[in-house]
Amino acid sequence: MTVRTRFAPSPTGYLHIGGARTALFSWLYARRHNGKFVLRIEDTDRERSTQEAVEVILEGMQWLGLDHDEGPFYQTERMDRYKEVIQQLLADGYAYHCYCSKEELDVMREAQMANKEKARYDRRCRDLEQPPEGKEAMLPVIRFKTNIDGEVLIKDHVKGQIVIKNKELDDLIIARGDGTPTYNLVVVIDDLDMGITHVIRGDDHLNNTPRQINILKAMNAAIPEYAHLPMILDEKGAKLSKRHGAANLLNYREEGYLPEALLNYLVRLGWSHGDQEIFSIAEMIELFDLDDINKSASSINPDKLLWLNQHYIKEGDPEHVAKHLAWHMDHAGINTDKGPRLSAIVTALAERSKTLVEMAQSSRYFFEDFAEFDEKAAKKNLKAAALEPLQQLLARFTAITEWQGEALHQMVLDLADELELKLGKVAQPLRVAITGAGMSPSIDVTLELVGRERCLNRIAMAIDYIEARVAAQ
Repeated sequence: MTVRTRFAPSPTGYLHIGGARTALFSWLYARRHNGKFVLRIEDTDRERSTQEAVEVILEGMQWLGLDHDEGPFYQTERMDRYKEVIQQLLADGYAYHCYCSKEELDVMREAQMANKEKARYDRRCRDLEQPPEGKEAMLPVIRFKTNIDGEVLIKDHVKGQIVIKNKELDDLIIARGDGTPTYNLVVVIDDLDMGITHVIRGDDHLNNTPRQINILKAMNAAIPEYAHLPMILDEKGAKLSKRHGAANLLNYREEGYLPEALLNYLVRLGWSHGDQEIFSIAEMIELFDLDDINKSASSINPDKLLWLNQHYIKEGDPEHVAKHLAWHMDHAGINTDKGPRLSAIVTALAERSKTLVEMAQSSRYFFEDFAEFDEKAAKKNLKAAALEPLQQLLARFTAITEWQGEALHQMVLDLADELELKLGKVAQPLRVAITGAGMSPSIDVTLELVGRERCLNRIAMAIDYIEARVAAQ
């Protein structure tokens, strides 16, 4: 049997962290078993579905690297198939027309609740052979004729074995009065037609599963295996809000996270392999199994995600990190056409950057000139005592044409010895002069990456700044 999983988001909102975890688990299981991962867009809710949401879902999946083998399939393009199945269910006696109005259903439920009974459809239209008198012109809904006897057995990889008695289920609507099919029918037809062998989804769908299994049995179809994932909670154990994980997944990209960090974070929300915390994509594929998913809900931990992100920034291939940094540089309005390679920036700033947003903002001086020095850094370092060291450095740097960090650093060391100054009294004013602030990578790396012309111009600007301050005193 070829394993076939699917991710089936509804484009009525953004792809959020819970949906991304479902997609990841489905993708991992298919990849581990050399199976197929299918992407399906469940867009039958025409009032709430938007093309913008579809595009955001696809962009989020692409950013995470969760590539699909088939699809994306759109339910709105499969309406003829759904209507064909509805007619077959009617012909085979597994479905019937229901003529009850909303008002009648409301009265029915109120009476049931008054009698402390479970509120559900009482099947009054189940055995009608023709429309009730006075309702001949009505467009009826179509209900599935659930077997009243027996039970449904769900073998779930996460929850274990679950038994639901059919008498607890109602005759659910599978087509509205205008003929459009409902979720519980179309998802069954899609899973059947697409050969889905393993349905991996949130446990908020668990109530739908026995109903869907009954429809599959009526169609004489194979029953897929199920894995219902526990929900993800916020740090306080409450349902996720937009502020904590329920917002657009791409917000994590905007905040400067690498996709590898987010995938590593997501895989540990409900799954574990011993005490291991850091997993490469290859390790996730090799080790992931549905039976190892935790039965209890998981809580998000923003600090852990930040820690993972910093790990992947420091340990990742600089060229790979640079590809993602380029997106942030562009969005920050930093033109990188003239300046050092971004992979060199990654290497220089990896130790001091928790996010790519921080890295982008910290790297501005490598690509852009500045008009003013940071006031605090300048007041502390660009003083009269720094004038001679900077003048000497400007002269010596101007005299050389080969701009190499190690040699430049040696020149700074030599000057400090000649002037009998501590290295910081020379290097720190130089750092402020060429970066505009007091923090940067090592002075040799900073000098080399900023480049000869920019360094000479900025040192000259710092000298003018100090001379102006001295003259004003």
